[in-house]
Amino acid sequence: MKLKLCLLIAVLTASFLRSSAQEINLSQGWKFKIGDSTAWSSPQYNDNGWQAADVSKPWEEQGYAKTDGFGWYRVRVEIPSSIKEKAFIKDSLHFNLGYLDDGGEVYLNGKLVYKNYKTGSDIQHGIYGPGSFSVAANNPAINWDKENVLAVRVFDTGGAGGVYGDKFDIKMVDLMDNVNINTDGSFYYEEKTMSKSIRLTASGGSYNYVGKLYFKVTDPETDTIIYQKTNDAHFAAHSPFTYTFTLARLEKKSYKITYTFTDEHSGKQITKTEGAPYILTPYVKAKPRINGPDVFGERPANPFLYKIPATGQKPLTYKADGLPAGLTLNTTTGIITGIVSDKGDYPVTFTVTNSLGSNTKKFTIKIGDLIGLTPALGWNSWNAWGLTVNDQKVRTSANAMADKLSAHGWSYINIDDGWEAASRNTNGEIVTNSKFPDMKGLTDYVHNLGLRMGIYSSPGPKTCGGYLGSWQHEDQDAKTYGDWGIDYLKYDWCSYSQVSPQNPTLEDFKKPYQVMRASLDKVHRDILFSFCQYGMGDVWNWGAEVGGNSWRTTGDIEDTWKSMSTIGFSQDKTADGAKPGHFNDPDMLVIGKVGWGDHQHNTRLTPDEQYTHISLWSLLSAPLLIGCDMGHLDSFTLNLLTNDEVLAIDQDALGRAARQTFKNDTYQVWTKDLEDGSKAMGIFNTSDKYQTIKLNKAETGFNGYTKVRDVWQQKYVITSGPEFVTKVPPHGVILIKVSK
Repeated sequence: MKLKLCLLIAVLTASFLRSSAQEINLSQGWKFKIGDSTAWSSPQYNDNGWQAADVSKPWEEQGYAKTDGFGWYRVRVEIPSSIKEKAFIKDSLHFNLGYLDDGGEVYLNGKLVYKNYKTGSDIQHGIYGPGSFSVAANNPAINWDKENVLAVRVFDTGGAGGVYGDKFDIKMVDLMDNVNINTDGSFYYEEKTMSKSIRLTASGGSYNYVGKLYFKVTDPETDTIIYQKTNDAHFAAHSPFTYTFTLARLEKKSYKITYTFTDEHSGKQITKTEGAPYILTPYVKAKPRINGPDVFGERPANPFLYKIPATGQKPLTYKADGLPAGLTLNTTTGIITGIVSDKGDYPVTFTVTNSLGSNTKKFTIKIGDLIGLTPALGWNSWNAWGLTVNDQKVRTSANAMADKLSAHGWSYINIDDGWEAASRNTNGEIVTNSKFPDMKGLTDYVHNLGLRMGIYSSPGPKTCGGYLGSWQHEDQDAKTYGDWGIDYLKYDWCSYSQVSPQNPTLEDFKKPYQVMRASLDKVHRDILFSFCQYGMGDVWNWGAEVGGNSWRTTGDIEDTWKSMSTIGFSQDKTADGAKPGHFNDPDMLVIGKVGWGDHQHNTRLTPDEQYTHISLWSLLSAPLLIGCDMGHLDSFTLNLLTNDEVLAIDQDALGRAARQTFKNDTYQVWTKDLEDGSKAMGIFNTSDKYQTIKLNKAETGFNGYTKVRDVWQQKYVITSGPEFVTKVPPHGVILIKVSK
């Protein structure tokens, strides 16, 4: 059944509320021990000597830094039969145990009741699985009204490990636990409206849900309801209910949409909210425009590849005056290839022409010892596909980038973990598994689109996903990457903890990257070197010295405000490490459809939070690595990725990272110096409410700067007096450029 209605633009808050039920809190009383023994699952085992565990944190934050492998957690809990007696549905008991990172299994009174992997070997393959599962109420493993022992065996491949999270409890399965309000569809845009369909689904059982769907649109700025309607709704397992609505595209802000279903028989409710995306980036003009950075570097005598990024009505014709000897331009595709033998700075003038006019741009090709002069713009497979990445998914991503993003400067297609075979060939060389039948052919395909190819490995024996690392095969692997035509290497610490000293010194942190740096230097190819070691040893202070082009400064990001904001707003201490050729990496982007496997969902970041994400990462001069399903790029995500003035802040040739110039409890200001003498400023509302922010110009870096430009909307802002006043949405940003 489909329903339609017309109203104002709507919003997103990605919050999921269930009806209340009697719950047993499990957040306290846990103990844990590093190691592995089947005896530790027994309820009779004496765990008095085990360490107390804080299950809000991974074990690395509890005295076990650099600890990978197996560990066990145990807790004792009484499960009263009263929670079953009071439940509407009495057949199943549900357990929430946060996350089992990377993979694990749960024992109840010595009986295995849950595992988040399919085969025995999968537990070591980097599964980041939820500890959420149900057990039949009549399962003999449950001791009703008595003490129960929960024992969790978990395996960590690298990075954060253990059992941790925000939600630890036991409750009876509620009627609405099987219900999902699926909002993962995209908004579809027309000239004055946008529309979307959501679905009510039941994951199992024979219950027929019959009731009302309450639909509400709220202006979060004023907290007023703009539209509300109640509709009949009915659904069951394998028979979803679809609701379609159309919203008028009026003001450029995010309105909150609330969906509430009430089952008429039980009175149970389920609610989900989201925010309507809003487009700030102006439409691309038909006349030519050359985008991208002002500078590009390669080493002498190595293969050169650069695609002139330009928008405009096709066909476009490209011209490049002043190319150094050895380079040629394809005037139809804009792709420059060849080899330059002599070092030097070569000033070039690009010209792009179509039937409506032409555009020129000054550009510098630097042939020398430094590459990666501006942060990498590209895509990485991990946040979308995890270990399920394959040849076809990479080709789909490359085609989407070439078709929709390369004109704005995006150029890297990076394969993360999961491409390696189970063993090396007889010569000890790394080879691909069946998901990648021809890596050289795939790389050639990517290069022919004018894009660059990236790959992944680890200095340890195994990668985070349990595949082969480069330990003691660094020269061979670097040569193989060169033979394949690889342009970028992400090198992930992972199992290197197993072969490094237990308490590493600064030199120990540097060593694996120095070894691979030396191996890459033997290859006649420029391979951008990205350290993924989570900021250990304050890598931003020495990453450039060791030969890194970028380095992770944090743990893994998740698609939540807590994760993204905590990471992004903690980067001030790393700022001095950023400069041309060497950049801090606060991890990949979590916009669009993400999933870390075969099942993607819309990012849990609200539209305002996504604007903050892109703005902050650009101010930080961070690599921008898209982590979504490139085959399903919706209009809002494209709006985030194709604003050339925002990208220009990230790609500024000065290469500096923004500094936090003001902070209080509700907002922050970050300021970045740009090569032309102007400044980029991000004004971030870190509170949950709309607020009007007033900045004293004399105290926040405005002095002497008379022109203020709203970068997202690409228009100048009129301002006068001693204050700059702006209204900022919750968790949102105003990104401006001030100049003289």
